[in-house]
Amino acid sequence: MLFVGMIVAGVAVAAGLVIAAMGENMLYFYSPSQIRAGEAPSGPSIRVGGLVVEGSVRRGEGLEVSFTLTDGAETVDVRYAGILPDLFREGQGIVASGVLEAGGGRLRAEEVLAKHDENYMPPEVAEAMEMARQGGKMVPPHGARQ
Repeated sequence: MLFVGMIVAGVAVAAGLVIAAMGENMLYFYSPSQIRAGEAPSGPSIRVGGLVVEGSVRRGEGLEVSFTLTDGAETVDVRYAGILPDLFREGQGIVASGVLEAGGGRLRAEEVLAKHDENYMPPEVAEAMEMARQGGKMVPPHGARQ
């Protein structure tokens, strides 16, 4: 019985560690409206999605680029240093992963993902844009820190 108890305790500890590690590595999705409302955390990495605002793409030195995302109601500025996907362009739906800078007004992106054809939009972006159009509010993901 002691041996079985030790095995059960070991499995419980291992499962607890796995669940804790998964929670720390989760990327939660937020819309520009949620970021402007202060619902997104400033510390951990998050994902922001929306449409690239026409005329907002500005190229800097080297691979630096900045642009503005909108969900139809609010906007958020994004800074990115890297190679943009071939399908990136103004008016297109994208998802950017990164960290909000102090004050929560700008995202320092580490990754930018573009849709793969003209008919596709990431489900999270489509849902956020529809909610913003209706004046509603997206529910924060379960377990998201605010």
